[in-house]
Amino acid sequence: MDSSLKGKVALVTGGTKGIGKAIADKLGNAGAQVVVTARNAPKNNASEYHFIAADLVQPESAEIIAKEILEKYGRIDIIVNNAGANLSPGGGFNTLLDEHWINDWQLNLLSAVRVNKALLPAMIAQKSGVIINISSGVAKQPIWEMTMSYSSAKAALNAYSKALASELGTKGIRVNVVSPGIVRTLLMQEFIENIAKSSNITVDEAFKSVMDKVGVPLARMAEPEEIANLVAFLVSSEAKYITGAVYQVDGGALATI
Repeated sequence: MDSSLKGKVALVTGGTKGIGKAIADKLGNAGAQVVVTARNAPKNNASEYHFIAADLVQPESAEIIAKEILEKYGRIDIIVNNAGANLSPGGGFNTLLDEHWINDWQLNLLSAVRVNKALLPAMIAQKSGVIINISSGVAKQPIWEMTMSYSSAKAALNAYSKALASELGTKGIRVNVVSPGIVRTLLMQEFIENIAKSSNITVDEAFKSVMDKVGVPLARMAEPEEIANLVAFLVSSEAKYITGAVYQVDGGALATI
């Protein structure tokens, strides 16, 4: 797929680390002009991609991102809404306050809705484009002790993506969802460490409890690059008849087909 995306402009939100960085690298290596966003610049302040500082929980961020991209490049071909996180404490319904639900929905659903809305007019005008919304396996298999509000936001993202794909198909724009399972990232490491701390157990015990709860037949975490590989395929011309789909990349964890 080398140079298969030459001439394309791609946005990857949350693109400076973890899954987002792996996606940005994959698209960049395929020839795309990559724009990444995050709340803070990379620590060395030397991103190889066009960086836009943005806190996507803030509604105005989407318009700021869209304005800068369109003024500099005049087009947008690929949007990867990767920014997201499980922001809320575990423990079930009684531990979750209104602010936890609101924060999870703002970051994991509404940020993607706003970014897409701000950039879609340009895609519609050029009669082409691809949107990939990064969801999570817990959208279909929620873990009440750990992911209740986060799961609900990602489930809503899946439904929104299907509706958007139906609306935009005749306009030359494809929309798909990639749903990772447990991925080896710093964010996942922090999540497991927080479980260990709150449960007064070791990090190894916390990791085992998560793996046991999720149930991964391949018995390991995914590497970020394994998620990026699928995203790169879905945004390429090789996937031009694929839209409105949700792809699980979870090592076989989802208990249903």
